[in-house]
Amino acid sequence: MQFSSRRKKLATNPQTELYTQPLQFYVQPPLENISLSEFETFAVDRLKLLKTVENLGVSYVKLSENYLSKLESESKNLNFPYKPESDDKKSGSTECDKRRKDHISHFILRLAYCQTEDLRRWFIQQEVDLFRFRFNTVLLSKQKLEFLHKNELHYNTITTEEKAALKDKLINSSYAVSGITVTDQDVYKVPFQDALDLVRTRKVYLKAGYAYIPHQDIVTIVLNDFRTKLSKALALTARSLPAVHSDERLQPLLNHLSHAYVGQDYSIQKNVGKISLEQIDSLSGKSFPLCMRQLHQALRENHHLRHGGRMQYGLFLKGIGLSLEQALQFWRSEFIRGKVDADKFDKAYAYSVRHMFGKEGKRTDYTPYSCMKVILSNPPSQGDHHGCPFRHSDPDLLKQKLQVYKVSPSGINQILELVKGMHYQLACQKYFELTHNIEDPSFSLNHPNQYFIESQKVLGGGKDIKREMDTSQRSQENSAAKGSTAAREAAPNSSQHLAEMTEDLESFFQDA
Repeated sequence: MQFSSRRKKLATNPQTELYTQPLQFYVQPPLENISLSEFETFAVDRLKLLKTVENLGVSYVKLSENYLSKLESESKNLNFPYKPESDDKKSGSTECDKRRKDHISHFILRLAYCQTEDLRRWFIQQEVDLFRFRFNTVLLSKQKLEFLHKNELHYNTITTEEKAALKDKLINSSYAVSGITVTDQDVYKVPFQDALDLVRTRKVYLKAGYAYIPHQDIVTIVLNDFRTKLSKALALTARSLPAVHSDERLQPLLNHLSHAYVGQDYSIQKNVGKISLEQIDSLSGKSFPLCMRQLHQALRENHHLRHGGRMQYGLFLKGIGLSLEQALQFWRSEFIRGKVDADKFDKAYAYSVRHMFGKEGKRTDYTPYSCMKVILSNPPSQGDHHGCPFRHSDPDLLKQKLQVYKVSPSGINQILELVKGMHYQLACQKYFELTHNIEDPSFSLNHPNQYFIESQKVLGGGKDIKREMDTSQRSQENSAAKGSTAAREAAPNSSQHLAEMTEDLESFFQDA
């Protein structure tokens, strides 16, 4: 398998040029030949690593001690670059092998995850988190400077005089700076929009539209460059997909990779119609995540939801088992209690309900929104009720809502602290723990429908609904991954091998 590029091939040994440091911006694509077997192994191992990054990101505060130790352990187990201990250093060739695997596997997943906006968003988020971990823990201080120089990342530093004039303000606004360290390190002056993470958490000094960032926090602006470059690279990669898909060996592999790892596809319903409309009010108080409980309550009170709310809540209900007929009955009965008569509903709203179920328009079977999509896309405006309450609600309003739902004062404080640190999924998971009276749940929350399923398992005495749905999904995915007859004939052993490898990863993803 050959990766090609319009760039001129490196004249020197790739091992000395591409792999001199354990971290890179992935600008230069691989130029060597690899086997299909190595292609599959690299891709699956990197997906394991990115799934670990995702799970740890919603189970622990990012860059906390547990987060760092577990991610370093997984990097070591999967033979990716990590910071070795003094007695654990391997030969240079072995370290080069790790960096080669990291480099090639990243570009393989670009091919798989450039295909849709949701896939790109998931891939970028996990790669950015992985990059942050490596920049902070794998690179030594000297290597960070070498990395900036090698990637031509030139940021404007303030003068010694300006630093002295701003010394007190820099110390008071930046946790990474003390009276001693402020004189010994560079301070970078960048537009505030390039350091939004620090601005949101009030960890940086702002003046006249610029953020003053000490060298210890430079990862923030490096991440901004990395995210921008990766986003543009994925868009360019998407344009080349027709040529890639013409290779009948690769198409089934890439399709399988992209569909198997972002998470459970909750549009595949094993229990369609087994939830009655009469149960929804009761379930909303017991097993709905706060975002869906909020939407349900707004619908019952106003007898109407705007488009964003209808999509978010409608797809969630579809995912927990409502059939098309039930959904039409549910929305019609609620809307006609307000200012919409039955005739207007049939003309103006029934189409959108059928569209969610793939019965109109392009006949796309839409998937319920993940936590990431709820948090990052289509923020609510005045009069809207969709979105993530932990992300989009005023803290005082959120506190009031949690009090109404009988969350204890200490629990509310824990949730608000997580929200303050922008750990929205962790806040939702804490809400789950408090409302279900459990500690240390055995899952990492990343989907509203996952919340519902896990809640039903807890309330139902441990019945593994999720496993039933996973089995159904895996069966359909394995069928889809076989591809066309020509593709199966071109690479039968390869497709079968990948299917077996991905099936073995089901338990890995659930337990991670």
